[in-house]
Amino acid sequence: MKYYIIAGEASGDLHGSNLVASIRQRDPGAKIRAWGGEKMRRNGANVVKNYHDLAFMGFVEVLTNLGKILKNFNICKKDIEEFKPDALVLIDYPGFNLKIAKWAKKKGFKVFYYISPQVWAWKRRRVYTIKKVVDKMLCILPFEKKFYDNYDVDCQFVGHPLLDEIAKIESVDKNKFYKANRLSPKKELIALLPGSRKQEVTRMLNVMLDVVKMMPNYQFVIACAPSLPVSFYKQIIGEKSNVRLVINRTYQLLQLSSAAVVTSGTATLETALLDVPEVVCYKANKISYVIAKHLARVKYICLVNLIMDRLVVKELIQNDMTARNIRDELQSLLNSSKRQKKLLEDYEELKFTLGNTGASDRAAETIISYITKK
Repeated sequence: MKYYIIAGEASGDLHGSNLVASIRQRDPGAKIRAWGGEKMRRNGANVVKNYHDLAFMGFVEVLTNLGKILKNFNICKKDIEEFKPDALVLIDYPGFNLKIAKWAKKKGFKVFYYISPQVWAWKRRRVYTIKKVVDKMLCILPFEKKFYDNYDVDCQFVGHPLLDEIAKIESVDKNKFYKANRLSPKKELIALLPGSRKQEVTRMLNVMLDVVKMMPNYQFVIACAPSLPVSFYKQIIGEKSNVRLVINRTYQLLQLSSAAVVTSGTATLETALLDVPEVVCYKANKISYVIAKHLARVKYICLVNLIMDRLVVKELIQNDMTARNIRDELQSLLNSSKRQKKLLEDYEELKFTLGNTGASDRAAETIISYITKK
């Protein structure tokens, strides 16, 4: 059978790659065409468009790149029509994917959505569009299933795919890691995860670097997004900076870190699942932030807090995201054994709430079963 998968960012490429592997395991003759990245390509998908060309975030950024986005829509539609997939699988990225879903449904394609857009947070009216144009919603957060049930959307909770990623991690050799990255064995590590898109990395990293100057007794390491060149980071931090960079070693870095400063997104959940104390930060374009704040219908922006429905990790958003506030929270996390103990207990509860491993396998089984029976 033929599958067309669309992922618009790094996390989508990761989850899409695991889905590709699960589909191929169950359907050895599968032909899989995709918009994604190297992870999907390595697992056997024919990636025809890289997500680097799709990563626009915020209202202002989208408006300034509207021509490019519209061109991508037309390219995608034409490619899907020529490929004629048995299943069109959309991964998050709602601004693009929901428009493709509307078009695909009219053309008679079977539409699956793996990893729901955050319609429960904002733009809730999208749930009515999803009900009309998506044949099956495969959600990864437990509260999403309850949300969709209220609107009679055909939805299945498959579990969170990050549990599978974390389960695959091998213990890192501390000595080798320190030596390879020219780190001092006498100082504790603090990880900096500034995001995966150019706009947010520029905005976030400049503030994070101010924290480095305030905490000379620690060493800071930036986890570089694979979608961005190292030269981009070096331009921001300066060639003479003592802040180190690691590429494709985020999990190894987190395993060895005493704490982390993390841009809101999937990375906040990854950090928690690896039991690392974290402070979550986010700063957007001012216009984008005002619009988003007006539309948002959630108490938190961090996935950890959203899943637990309470404040587990500190969120420093917009004007609250200052170097001083980040430093104060880091010092509290690093120096209070009581806080660390409570945080680890909360993290264990989080893991229990997310369920078992095998999300990609369950998603693949559902998709294949649906298109073979219909």
